[in-house]
Amino acid sequence: MTTRVRWTRDQLLIVLNVYHKLRFGQFDQRQPVIIDLAERIGRTPSAVAMKLSNLASLDPALQLRGIEGLKGASNLDRETWDEYHANPAELVPLSQERFDALFVGAESETTEVIPGKGIRKLVRAPSGETETVRVTKQRRGQHYFREIVLNNYDNRCAVTVLPIRELLIASHILPWRDHEAERLNVRNGIALNSLHDAAFDQGLIGFDDDLRLMLTSHLKSRLTHESVKSSFETFEGKPLNLPADGIHPKIEFLANHRQRFKIT
Repeated sequence: MTTRVRWTRDQLLIVLNVYHKLRFGQFDQRQPVIIDLAERIGRTPSAVAMKLSNLASLDPALQLRGIEGLKGASNLDRETWDEYHANPAELVPLSQERFDALFVGAESETTEVIPGKGIRKLVRAPSGETETVRVTKQRRGQHYFREIVLNNYDNRCAVTVLPIRELLIASHILPWRDHEAERLNVRNGIALNSLHDAAFDQGLIGFDDDLRLMLTSHLKSRLTHESVKSSFETFEGKPLNLPADGIHPKIEFLANHRQRFKIT
């Protein structure tokens, strides 16, 4: 008789890290990301896919959409889920550290989760000095936020549908410096190309309650220039491009952005 090996807290932290980097429809044992992870933690792809679906039953964002997940969540699953989401500033960097340790062997390396392709190693730019614990946590948190946002938007710009991941930025709706509690919240992010990210960050564009692109009067005054017209007027009034199972940005955050920059 085969003895069932219990999941550990560390393993669940790693799986939770991946949980937020995949969309619900990607929780499949044939998903390359799940196959790669299963091999590293000594589980089968079907076991990892099932655990992700168990965790989905605890996700209030999915419950609002009528998605229930599987009913097999354990007490440890619930405890770890609650701990992870109650203290993301500490638990997200820790989970990223545990996850990276499975795939890389140097501090200068990190990982990137690409749905449909797998988990790849990245070499990050050197900091030029020894990092403090605080800076390391912040770096891991920012990297995590970029991954969950870009993967939520299927690695496409939400305005132009530009499909080049390297040219995309995970834009914060509420500023990182002022809203610590929302720094790692996928609903506080939009995948934008660098031009539209800069325009959003400077308050030249915004999004209404129906997620449609809005242009400020200042930007509209520049539409006589062809490059400005093609980059912005073409998309005015069009909604954000999100996969069917993508998580929408929070309406209140978008309203806060409009109010800050007086976008009407």
